[in-house]
Amino acid sequence: MASLQVRKMETDVHIKATAKQFYEVFCSRTFQIANVCPEKIQGVDIHKGEWGSQGSIIYWNYVNEGKKGVSKDLVESIDKENNKITFKVLEGDLMEHYKSFRVTIQVLPQEKARVVHWTIEYEKLNDHSPDPHSFLQLVIHVSKELDAHLVA
Repeated sequence: MASLQVRKMETDVHIKATAKQFYEVFCSRTFQIANVCPEKIQGVDIHKGEWGSQGSIIYWNYVNEGKKGVSKDLVESIDKENNKITFKVLEGDLMEHYKSFRVTIQVLPQEKARVVHWTIEYEKLNDHSPDPHSFLQLVIHVSKELDAHLVA
């Protein structure tokens, strides 16, 4: 058996909305994401704490590759100055394949184009666990839907 280690996947999504607009939804108005793209995100509820607070726990109900999933996430860190937030998955479907799973979103204001930089850090449970390519496609889809909603 090969040694398991923390791996990383990253992607950038170009957006038209302002960095602050996009970041504020993921940080303080996370519940709105279910209204914007209900075919992929079917619910976002706060379980503990307050929206936009580090240490809060959020439940996500989502659809990925046609399958319903749930995720209980800790808002691990918030960096408002740099439009950055990190979610640590505590429980849910992802934990069937991964020992650890973190998602970091950073919205970068650029001169010509704004970019949402997604970083997924994960540790597989075993050699047969898949890399989270489909989850990466899910966050790209949600980013594009949210951007379209914000600039409409």
